[in-house]
Amino acid sequence: MKNSKFVIDKIAKLIEQGLVSSKDLSSELVSILKSKRDEIVFRMKLTGKDEFDVLSKRVENLEFEIKKLRKKKVTRVRKS
Repeated sequence: MKNSKFVIDKIAKLIEQGLVSSKDLSSELVSILKSKRDEIVFRMKLTGKDEFDVLSKRVENLEFEIKKLRKKKVTRVRKS
């Protein structure tokens, strides 16, 4: 319940600040959730801070590669 209230408060604050574009809102929501995920993993002390930073960077790179491959797949399908 506490975590859902945190997200709802963040969304309300964004709306108050005037972020009305759905793209802005979705990107801000994703960044909030990523930071919350990182905070939870760090609190669980699964890894050290240095290792956590390296793993976070690897995950970001993998997410970028997935997006790139999805775009490549979509363009390839449209050409057919």
